[in-house]
Amino acid sequence: MFRILLPLVLAVCLALPAQAQQALPDVLAEFGDQIAKPSRQTIGPVIDAIVDTGDPAAAALLQAWGDRVLGQRKTDGAFFVIAKDGDGWALTALDGSAAGTAAKADITELKPNAGVRELIAAALVQFTLSDPDPARRAQALESIARNPDAAHLEPVRESIAVETDPVLKSRKERLARILALRFGETPAERIEAIESFHGDIALDTRGALNPLLATSRRVATEIPAGTNIARRLTPGTDLTEAEAYDMLVTAGLAPARLTPEALKTALAANIVDGAVAGIPVAELNDQTRREAAFEALEASGAVPAAATDAEAEAAVAAHLFWDQYAEADSSVTDAARAALGSIETKVGLMTAADLGLDAISLASIYFLAAIGLAITFGVMGVINMAHGEFIMMGAYTGYVVQLFVPDYTLSIVIALPLAFAVTFAAGVAMERLVIRHLYKRPLETLLATFGISIALQQLFKNIFGTQARPLTAPAWLDGQLAFNDIIAISYIRVAIFVLALLFLGFFLWLMKRTRLGLETRAVTQNPAMAASMGIDPDRVAMMTFGLGSGIAGIAGVAIGLFAKVTSELGSDYIVQSFMTVVVGGVGNIWGTLAGAALIGGLQKVIEWLNPSNTLAAQTYMILFIILFIQFRPRGIIALKGRAAGD
Repeated sequence: MFRILLPLVLAVCLALPAQAQQALPDVLAEFGDQIAKPSRQTIGPVIDAIVDTGDPAAAALLQAWGDRVLGQRKTDGAFFVIAKDGDGWALTALDGSAAGTAAKADITELKPNAGVRELIAAALVQFTLSDPDPARRAQALESIARNPDAAHLEPVRESIAVETDPVLKSRKERLARILALRFGETPAERIEAIESFHGDIALDTRGALNPLLATSRRVATEIPAGTNIARRLTPGTDLTEAEAYDMLVTAGLAPARLTPEALKTALAANIVDGAVAGIPVAELNDQTRREAAFEALEASGAVPAAATDAEAEAAVAAHLFWDQYAEADSSVTDAARAALGSIETKVGLMTAADLGLDAISLASIYFLAAIGLAITFGVMGVINMAHGEFIMMGAYTGYVVQLFVPDYTLSIVIALPLAFAVTFAAGVAMERLVIRHLYKRPLETLLATFGISIALQQLFKNIFGTQARPLTAPAWLDGQLAFNDIIAISYIRVAIFVLALLFLGFFLWLMKRTRLGLETRAVTQNPAMAASMGIDPDRVAMMTFGLGSGIAGIAGVAIGLFAKVTSELGSDYIVQSFMTVVVGGVGNIWGTLAGAALIGGLQKVIEWLNPSNTLAAQTYMILFIILFIQFRPRGIIALKGRAAGD
C-alpha cells in the first residue's frame, strides 16, 4: 500500500511552500523511543513532526504504523515495514526497497492502540486527499465527514487548490465550510461558514449546526460571567419544584429530600423517655412538630442530613436555574440559530411540497382505480361492487405474464393490453349474463355484484393461493426521483402518474373523437332520444361496461407493481374508488379527476397530522366525505342528463 502513496506524497510536497524542514531520519532518531512506546496524550507532536518533514517515506511510515506492520530493529533502532517470513521477518525499507530478512527476536513489533491509530489516520488524511485515484479521494472525504476533527480542516483546505475533479472540488469546499463552522480558529471565521449555509436543507448541514445549539441544564446561586445562556428557567413554570430540587441534589448543593417513610423511621428510632429531641411523642401528630423534631436530631448528628419540604422550597428559591449552550461564544450560537431558522422554514416548505407530491401520486392511483367505475356508473347507473376484482384480475394477469416472459420490461408491455383484453371480456360477460337483467333495480344489482365479488375472490384464491404473488417492476423503475433530501418520489409512482395522464387523454379522445364516445354521451344524456336516432342503448351499455372493466384491469397491473398481489387486492381500493366517483360527480371524467385529487390530498394530510394511526386517517376521511355529500350531494362537478335525474 505504501508504494501507491509515494507519488501522491511527492505531489503534496511540491504543492507545499518551501520552508526549512527537519529530515525524517533526524525525527526518527529524536523520537524513536516515543514511536516505539506511543501514548495518545504525547504522540501528537511526534506525528506532526513526521508529516512536516515532507519526506516521501513519511506516508509509508505512518501507513505501516497505523496498520501495525511497522517494526524497529533492536540493534540500530531503524524502522522497516515487516511481513512474516517463516520464523522471521521480511524487511522493506520506508523507501520501498527490499532490506533483507531478520530474526523474529531482532525486531520489535510496533502495535499502537486505537487512540494513537486515530491520530495516525488523521495525519494520513492530507496524503489521501491528494491521491491520484479519485475514488480514494472521495473515500477520504466520506471518512472525514463521518468523523470530523479539527486536524482535518487545514488538509482539506490545502487539497482544494490541487483538486482537478470539479465534483470532488465542490465536495471539498463544502466539507471545508462544515469543518470551519465547528473548528474555525476565530468566531468570525466560524460565523462566516455558518452564514454560508443559510437555507441549505442537506442533512449534513443540520447535523453540523445542531451540536452548536446543544444545551445542558445548570444551577448555581449566581450565573458565572460570560456564560452563554440559552434561557433562564423558572421553577414551577419551566420545570417542577421537584425537578429543580433534584438538580440541586445532583449538583451536590443540597441534601436528599426527606421522605415521609424516612421521617417516620428516624423519629421512631430516637424515642427517649417518651420524647424525640425533647418533643413529647403526643405532639408528633402535627407535621410541623415532626419536622422540628427531625431538625433537632439532624443538628445533633443523630440522623443523616435531609431536607424537609420547607427547606427544599427555600433551597430552590435561593438558586438560579438555566439552560446553557455547550458553545461558549454567543455570536456563534446566534448565527447558528439564525441559519437553522432559515433552514427550518425551507424544510417546512419542502415538506409541504413533498406532501403535495405524495398526494398527486396517491390521486393518480385512485384515478386509475376509479375511472372505469365512473364510466359504468355514469352511463348505466350500475353500482358494481365487483369493480375491485377486475383490478385484482389485471394484477394477476401481469403476474402470469411474468411467469412466461422473464424480461420485466417486455412483460409489462405485454401485460397492459392483455389485462385490458381479459378484464374487458370478463366485464362484457358479466354485463350480458347478470347486469342486463337487473337494470333499474339498484338493490338487486348491488347484491348480485357483491356476490360476484366474493366468488371471484375465492376463485383466484383457489387458483393462486393465499400467499402474495410478486409483480416485479423493471429495473429502470427501481429507486426514486430525488430533488433534494426531503422531496423524492419513486419511479413507479411517476410511471403511474404518467399512465393516469395517458388514460385521461385517451378517455377524452374516446369520448370526443370516436363514434362510441358520441353514442355513449348521447345515451348518458337522454337514452330515449338516442334510441330514436338509431343508437342501440343496450349495445352501448355493454361496450361501456367492458371498457370500464378493461381500464380497471390496466389499473391492476399498475397498482400491482408496488402493492401486494392477492385475492383481496381489489377490496383495498374499492371504497376509495366509490368515494372518488361520488365526491367528484358520477359519470364525469373531470369530476373523477377532481375527486381523486381531493381524496388523495385529504388522506395524505390526515396521515401527516396523525402518522401513527392509519386507521384513524381512513375514519376521518370517510367522515369528511359524509359531510361533503350533505352539502354537495351531486359531487364537485354534477352530471347532467339521466344520471343527474337518477
